[in-house]
Amino acid sequence: MTYTTLVSTDTLNQQLNNSNWIIVDCRFSLADTEAGAKAYRHGHIPNARYAHLDKDLSSAITDFTGRHPLPNFSLLAKKLGDWGITNISQVVAYDDAGGAFAGRLWWLLKCMGHDKVAVLNGGIKQWQKQGLPVTTTLPTVKPTTFRAYLDESAWLNAVQVQNSLAQKAICLIDARTPERYRGEQEPIDPVAGHIPGALNRAFQLNLNSNGLFLSAEQLREQFKQLIGTTAPEQVVHYCGSGVTACHNLLAMEYAGLTGSKLYAGSWSEWIRNKNRSIAKG
Repeated sequence: MTYTTLVSTDTLNQQLNNSNWIIVDCRFSLADTEAGAKAYRHGHIPNARYAHLDKDLSSAITDFTGRHPLPNFSLLAKKLGDWGITNISQVVAYDDAGGAFAGRLWWLLKCMGHDKVAVLNGGIKQWQKQGLPVTTTLPTVKPTTFRAYLDESAWLNAVQVQNSLAQKAICLIDARTPERYRGEQEPIDPVAGHIPGALNRAFQLNLNSNGLFLSAEQLREQFKQLIGTTAPEQVVHYCGSGVTACHNLLAMEYAGLTGSKLYAGSWSEWIRNKNRSIAKG
């Protein structure tokens, strides 16, 4: 059985000693960038490796990029190999934020041609709620080689987004909270608002009150209402920096609405160029 979107805590628990299953802890906090690594050291799912959003899953910020530029894929492929991930591994990513950060690793692996990757539904919170084991022991990792088969059509750059919006060729979805989308508050970026023409669907809407994903049927219905007759392949997701937008992309894939894309630079890149228009309200 291959898992390509979500995997349950029960299923992962049954596979804990399966050497072909590689678990990656993606916990992170924008407010304290070392909090995730600290939490990992204080207790993680057995055999999990740790992936740092800034250091492992992004590249350095420049004057022209957003806050989490896409990683150097050659370096990432080497890291994946160092973590013991092969091209046939079943990878499971988790965090403590409903998949908000784990979704980034899920999406990056998909871009690199690795389909056998899933996000742990409910993350470590659900794992602990069920009384499943955590450990402070670091995993014994056997480095290997991971070969990337990069699909650069999985994301758009700012110019492509601009042109596609002008041609009405895409449906753009903003994954940030409604207040940030409307420009009423902006706790992170220097400019508030959204990309003109974008629709809003906060990624938190993909989860129920227990922090688990809604059913595939519910998600399908909600996204269909949002995108109307637009084909899933014409949908492009963005957020503040291209991280939580992956959650909406994952939700669509889980719902069977496959093929949507990411505007990787997202809002924090969009506002770097004063000539790009912004909207509020």
